[in-house]
Amino acid sequence: MSNTVRPVGDLLREWRQRRGLSQLDLALDAEISARHLSFLETGRSRPSRDMVLNLAERLDVPLRDRNVLLHAAGFAPVFPERPLTDPALQLARHAVDQVLAGHEPFPALAVDRHWNLVAANKMSERLMAGVSPALLHPPINVLRVSLHPEGLAPRTVNLAEWRAHLLTRLRHQIDVTSDPVLIRLLRELRDYPAPAESHPDPDAAAVIVPFRMLAEGRTLSFFGTVTVFGTPVDITLSELALEAFYPADAVTAEALRQMATEH
Repeated sequence: MSNTVRPVGDLLREWRQRRGLSQLDLALDAEISARHLSFLETGRSRPSRDMVLNLAERLDVPLRDRNVLLHAAGFAPVFPERPLTDPALQLARHAVDQVLAGHEPFPALAVDRHWNLVAANKMSERLMAGVSPALLHPPINVLRVSLHPEGLAPRTVNLAEWRAHLLTRLRHQIDVTSDPVLIRLLRELRDYPAPAESHPDPDAAAVIVPFRMLAEGRTLSFFGTVTVFGTPVDITLSELALEAFYPADAVTAEALRQMATEH
């Protein structure tokens, strides 16, 4: 945490405004008076530990930032942050490995809050073949690999559409967290050569944005899903996302099954 601690009231007001809520909206949701909330935000009243956690829950503040709020209010952090190798997270890591392996022969991977690769199954690693070794040096940033001209960008058939989709997701994440690392990443990605605008794939379902790429002489088409841990109380788990890709057509499904049997 920073050595410079901002007043907890300033942080609460910032999170409330970020969520687009009025003081009355938040007060009603938190079951307190708008006057009391105003006093908390201006520093005229000091929130209790339970009040900080209550407001943070109503504002859907990430666990990492709930610790910051607690620290600013003079309380000890309550949410631990352990590496996935920690024995306490052994079951969670086993679950991640099971999900990734069980998704074969389709690609799946796990990323942290900054889109750095935590784990990937064999098909994901195979599809990243040919990416510049510089991009595969840990920490491997999945968005950088996806959009860099020496990454998957030259092999992405619908690059303009896929790039717009990824940047929209990243901007939404920044709106939620205001994470400076993500802000820098967005600036970097925007500086990559932008492809010509294209129209959505008419063969794709209207409810999804497909990811279409060239791999080993084949054109593969995917749609993705995101899985997160429910009700985590550990920061690492709360920030972990499993990205699973499914074939968007029968041709892709068959191609992936064939690739899995090839040596």
